[in-house]
Amino acid sequence: MSDQQSNMIKDPDDWKTGDEDITGAQRSYLQTLADEAGEEVDLNLTKAEASKRIEELQQKTGRGV
Repeated sequence: MSDQQSNMIKDPDDWKTGDEDITGAQRSYLQTLADEAGEEVDLNLTKAEASKRIEELQQKTGRGV
């Protein structure tokens, strides 16, 4: 990843809207990843929490590669 690309990726903790409720798209994708990983997932998350959990499950399922 180039320096320019890495500067464009913000930590979810720094998102201005990170404390808002999870989006429908995040909820759907998170459920898909959880199903693939054989894990249960709490869907009552903020946008930032959902993003972090999605990253974790992408790594576990190989979708983050």
